[in-house]
Amino acid sequence: MDEVKILVDTITEALQEKKGKKITIMDLSGLESSICRYFIICQGNTPIQVSALSDSVWDLVSDRLHEKPLGAVGMREAQWIAMDYGTVMLHIFIPDIREYYNLENLWADAEITEIPDIL
Repeated sequence: MDEVKILVDTITEALQEKKGKKITIMDLSGLESSICRYFIICQGNTPIQVSALSDSVWDLVSDRLHEKPLGAVGMREAQWIAMDYGTVMLHIFIPDIREYYNLENLWADAEITEIPDIL
């Protein structure tokens, strides 16, 4: 399995461990103007959950793949946290901020995979 796919799967697993909702994986590799190969978009119900989701990703990716993000922003407010892993960009939102920015619509030409919520 390719390293990028392993990273995507690990991030997804970490999000699911903390009950991340509406996880969307966008494959941007076929788009000329993309800044990375994948966007992963997810939401938490509250800033506390958004923060817990980002911590879960940081810890699992670091422990399992020995990678840390190149950058991460939004940690203090935890309304929208973006984590840049180079080939993969992760966006974790609270619901109203996700709806407002609607990143899925901005990259609608991408191949989109919706991950079912874990109850």
